[in-house]
Amino acid sequence: MNRPQVPAGVMRTVVRTLVRPVLGPRVPVAVQRRWLDVVSGTTPPASGVDVRVGELGGRPTEVMVPAATPTTGEVLYLHGGGFTTGSAATHRTLATHLAAASGAVVHLLDYRLAPEHPFPAGLDDALAAYRELRERVDRPERTVLAGDSAGGWLALTVALRLRDEGSPLPAALGLVSPWLDLSGADRRDDRVDPMLQPAWMARCAAAFAPGRDLRNPELAPLAADLAGLPPLVVQVGSEEILFEESVRLAERARDAGVPVDLRRFDGMWHVFQVSAGSVRESTAAVDALGAALATHLGAAG
Repeated sequence: MNRPQVPAGVMRTVVRTLVRPVLGPRVPVAVQRRWLDVVSGTTPPASGVDVRVGELGGRPTEVMVPAATPTTGEVLYLHGGGFTTGSAATHRTLATHLAAASGAVVHLLDYRLAPEHPFPAGLDDALAAYRELRERVDRPERTVLAGDSAGGWLALTVALRLRDEGSPLPAALGLVSPWLDLSGADRRDDRVDPMLQPAWMARCAAAFAPGRDLRNPELAPLAADLAGLPPLVVQVGSEEILFEESVRLAERARDAGVPVDLRRFDGMWHVFQVSAGSVRESTAAVDALGAALATHLGAAG
């Protein structure tokens, strides 16, 4: 059954009006979390995907199981939200559409958030979840890591940690509007994002890594040696202030010999993919991400 679609321009206005003001530096984190959960509850999940409760690495997950069997593999999905907000509620719709599009089981991880649990708590949770997921499944080589915004930072940083310690890497990384430069020092100021405010991002970064140098290598994956990473599938909207970070990642990864599929979506804002099922452009983007990840899962053996 075809659902009514919201024009992208209308959704952009909704985001600018209902989300951007709440994601401000003076709004309490608890208020932001509740509001985002409420707003996200209006987007319906994908049909044909069973949503179950699970656990990985000692943290709760929601497990999105597509109707098609056998599945193509497993996706560990790390939600965005500036390391301080975001939940299964805010990303359930995106995750169900990703499961439907990829044919993979998607595990949406509830990692610990700042400021209650600063760095490296969320990263430790993601690493533990990835390791346990590979131990559980029959085809561990058919596992990918994906995430948006702060979750993209987590996914890339997990992959770098795994590479450095010689552990098995995911078949691919799916990064949606990844936030990679937490310092914001090299960010352009002339791009107006319908969702993100630089002052809010600065507060989130300070809450995530209090008292730390945000340009330290352990917090700056964009400055790391990217050689030896698995293929990257990167999506970014042209209207977001993180646009250049995705472009720089793609350039540096290609220079390091890493295959990169960078897709720019003109006129779209930060993580517009959360509107999959309600906005045609959002659905198409998640479908493309799912298809790309399915290809890498199938090539993994």
